[in-house]
Amino acid sequence: MLQVQFIRDHKETVIAGLEKRNFANAAKIIEEVLTADENRRLAQVALDNTLAESNKISKEIGGFFKSGEVQKATLLKEKTGQLKELSKEQTDALNKITEALQTLLYTIPNIPHASVKAGTSEKDNEEIFKEGEIPDLGDSPLPHWELAKKYDIIDFELGTKITGAGFPVYKGKGARLQRALINYFLDKNTKAGYTEVQVPHLVNAASATATGQLPDKEGQMYHCAEDDLYLIPTAEVPITNMFRGNLLQETDFPIKRTGYTPCFRREAGSYGAHVRGLNRLHQFDKVEIVCVEHPEKSYQALDGMVAHIKEILNELKLPYRILRLCGGDTGFTAALTFDFELFSTGQDRWLEISSASNFETFQANRLKLRFKNKDGKSELAHTLNGSSLALPRVLAGILENYQTEKGIKIPEVLVPYCGFDIIN
Repeated sequence: MLQVQFIRDHKETVIAGLEKRNFANAAKIIEEVLTADENRRLAQVALDNTLAESNKISKEIGGFFKSGEVQKATLLKEKTGQLKELSKEQTDALNKITEALQTLLYTIPNIPHASVKAGTSEKDNEEIFKEGEIPDLGDSPLPHWELAKKYDIIDFELGTKITGAGFPVYKGKGARLQRALINYFLDKNTKAGYTEVQVPHLVNAASATATGQLPDKEGQMYHCAEDDLYLIPTAEVPITNMFRGNLLQETDFPIKRTGYTPCFRREAGSYGAHVRGLNRLHQFDKVEIVCVEHPEKSYQALDGMVAHIKEILNELKLPYRILRLCGGDTGFTAALTFDFELFSTGQDRWLEISSASNFETFQANRLKLRFKNKDGKSELAHTLNGSSLALPRVLAGILENYQTEKGIKIPEVLVPYCGFDIIN
């Protein structure tokens, strides 16, 4: 969430940034924010004046009682009663104005980093890096859903029977490969300095709001209404909320955490061939990396995250590319996002498998996550996160890119984790 003071001090920059995102009526909404904040300030001043007058009169009442001037004291007590009622009305009015301002701020996305270009969709994203050779598998390489059925390692129909579409069942070597990937990702992350954590798979509304899933993505989350809890769409939510409300010291930076969780997304309205198989699931596994960093070092940290994910993909020997997202495709909470895509030989297209983002102070403002700087003043920290990695499409990429006439080879780096080198 943007800070009102920042909006006030950088009004034109904020409007320009929102327009880069194609945010509708940016100038109008920013004016509404500033007007609401001015009304809030005026309401606060009126309430403060009423309370100050009430306190002053209360002291005078005590003095009159001590001097025996009971009639004057009684008259002033009537006045304090009137001021008490007024202050209650003013408090209610202030709360309504503040709530309306907060609701308005929740609708405004983050301001893109200066390097982010304007654009309307994923077609306007910039390719900034490409690595690996796309294997030549002949004229008709199989897509992963056919390979999964051929080798009986993923059963999509069984998952539909048990739950519904988007909930596959991994079997035999498919389940073993899935577990191998999780362990490999966690080992790589912990060796890179990320502390592993195991976190809840459900969060409360405060946690979902703090990281930006609410109210923006409420329709995409599974909600347990009776307990008012949400199934997590990513481990980013509970891991980042570990630091909600904290006051850190500069010596605490960098804070680096990693965790594996299943992820749950309703993905309403997703249909068609592009979501077939493992391409789009309602439940999937992911290993996440999260960083809390000093504002002066957060973009250096983002570069470190990108380099770390590149190293993993290089070890898996999968063809991939990195995109810098345009304004229109950057997520609601992010200032800058790099997407990783691997090439699917069975589908002849690129599939997103990871993203690394710097949220700057946007999440920290909602989290009330601050640190004491060298001058002893508190300021908002920067938060970052990345997928390291999301398993479904990585698994799909391995099945498709490593397919041979004899079976599916296992990437060399995963063989010690799997205990086998081929699926046949």
